[in-house]
Amino acid sequence: MTRVPEVLLRHRVGIEPYLGDSAYGPTYGPAIEAVPALVAPSPRMARAPDGREFTAAATFIAAPDLDCPLGSRITLPDGRTATATIVARHTAPGLPVPACTEVSCE
Repeated sequence: MTRVPEVLLRHRVGIEPYLGDSAYGPTYGPAIEAVPALVAPSPRMARAPDGREFTAAATFIAAPDLDCPLGSRITLPDGRTATATIVARHTAPGLPVPACTEVSCE
Protein backbone atom coordinates (compact mmCIF):
# COMPACT_ATOMS: atom_id res chain seq x y z
CA MET A 1 0.00 0.00 0.00
CA THR A 2 1.41 3.37 -0.96
CA ARG A 3 0.93 6.43 1.21
CA VAL A 4 0.10 9.97 0.23
CA PRO A 5 3.51 11.53 -0.51
CA GLU A 6 4.63 13.83 2.30
CA VAL A 7 5.53 16.53 -0.23
CA LEU A 8 1.81 16.90 -1.10
CA LEU A 9 0.81 17.51 2.53
CA ARG A 10 1.69 21.21 2.51
CA HIS A 11 -0.32 22.43 5.53
CA ARG A 12 0.03 21.74 9.25
CA VAL A 13 -2.90 21.12 11.58
CA GLY A 14 -3.11 20.55 15.32
CA ILE A 15 -5.17 17.67 16.73
CA GLU A 16 -6.42 17.20 20.29
CA PRO A 17 -7.81 13.62 20.30
CA TYR A 18 -11.28 13.28 21.79
CA LEU A 19 -11.23 10.95 24.82
CA GLY A 20 -14.86 11.11 25.90
CA ASP A 21 -17.24 13.11 28.05
CA SER A 22 -16.81 13.83 31.73
CA ALA A 23 -19.01 15.58 34.25
CA TYR A 24 -17.45 18.84 33.04
CA GLY A 25 -17.82 18.31 29.30
CA PRO A 26 -15.67 16.75 26.60
CA THR A 27 -12.12 15.71 27.47
CA TYR A 28 -9.19 15.70 25.07
CA GLY A 29 -5.79 14.05 25.01
CA PRO A 30 -2.48 15.85 24.62
CA ALA A 31 -2.31 18.06 21.54
CA ILE A 32 -0.43 16.76 18.52
CA GLU A 33 1.09 19.78 16.79
CA ALA A 34 2.14 20.26 13.16
CA VAL A 35 0.44 17.20 11.66
CA PRO A 36 1.17 17.23 7.88
CA ALA A 37 -2.08 17.61 5.92
CA LEU A 38 -3.58 19.01 2.75
CA VAL A 39 -6.43 21.32 3.79
CA ALA A 40 -9.38 22.35 1.63
CA PRO A 41 -10.75 25.34 3.59
CA SER A 42 -13.85 25.90 1.45
CA PRO A 43 -17.17 24.96 3.06
CA ARG A 44 -19.15 22.02 1.67
CA MET A 45 -22.20 20.03 2.63
CA ALA A 46 -21.55 16.75 4.46
CA ARG A 47 -23.55 14.12 6.32
CA ALA A 48 -22.52 13.11 9.85
CA PRO A 49 -22.61 9.45 10.97
CA ASP A 50 -25.87 10.15 12.82
CA GLY A 51 -27.50 11.25 9.53
CA ARG A 52 -27.70 14.99 10.05
CA GLU A 53 -26.45 17.29 7.31
CA PHE A 54 -24.01 20.06 8.15
CA THR A 55 -21.67 22.47 6.44
CA ALA A 56 -18.10 21.26 6.81
CA ALA A 57 -15.87 24.23 7.68
CA ALA A 58 -12.86 22.44 6.19
CA THR A 59 -11.77 19.04 4.96
CA PHE A 60 -8.24 17.70 5.00
CA ILE A 61 -6.32 14.59 4.06
CA ALA A 62 -3.39 13.21 6.01
CA ALA A 63 -1.36 10.03 6.38
CA PRO A 64 -3.37 6.77 6.49
CA ASP A 65 -2.28 6.04 10.07
CA LEU A 66 -3.60 9.35 11.47
CA ASP A 67 -5.16 8.97 14.93
CA CYS A 68 -8.12 11.37 14.92
CA PRO A 69 -11.23 10.04 16.71
CA LEU A 70 -14.62 11.59 15.95
CA GLY A 71 -15.10 14.66 18.13
CA SER A 72 -11.40 15.60 18.18
CA ARG A 73 -10.58 19.29 18.29
CA ILE A 74 -8.72 20.44 15.16
CA THR A 75 -6.71 23.64 14.83
CA LEU A 76 -6.60 24.61 11.15
CA PRO A 77 -3.64 26.42 9.52
CA ASP A 78 -5.49 29.76 9.67
CA GLY A 79 -6.00 29.41 13.44
CA ARG A 80 -9.68 28.42 13.36
CA THR A 81 -10.75 25.61 15.68
CA ALA A 82 -13.15 22.94 14.45
CA THR A 83 -14.45 19.51 15.48
CA ALA A 84 -13.76 16.32 13.53
CA THR A 85 -17.20 15.10 12.44
CA ILE A 86 -16.32 12.58 9.72
CA VAL A 87 -13.16 10.48 9.60
CA ALA A 88 -12.75 8.23 6.54
CA ARG A 89 -9.82 5.98 5.77
CA HIS A 90 -9.25 5.49 2.04
CA THR A 91 -7.31 2.43 0.88
CA ALA A 92 -7.13 0.51 -2.37
CA PRO A 93 -5.08 -2.64 -1.74
CA GLY A 94 -3.34 -3.84 -4.86
CA LEU A 95 -3.95 -0.62 -6.81
CA PRO A 96 -1.27 2.01 -7.41
CA VAL A 97 -3.15 4.79 -5.61
CA PRO A 98 -2.11 6.33 -2.28
CA ALA A 99 -3.88 5.54 0.96
CA CYS A 100 -4.93 8.44 3.20
CA THR A 101 -7.25 9.56 5.97
CA GLU A 102 -9.86 12.21 5.15
CA VAL A 103 -11.29 14.35 7.96
CA SER A 104 -14.26 16.73 7.63
CA CYS A 105 -14.58 19.37 10.35
CA GLU A 106 -17.56 21.30 11.60
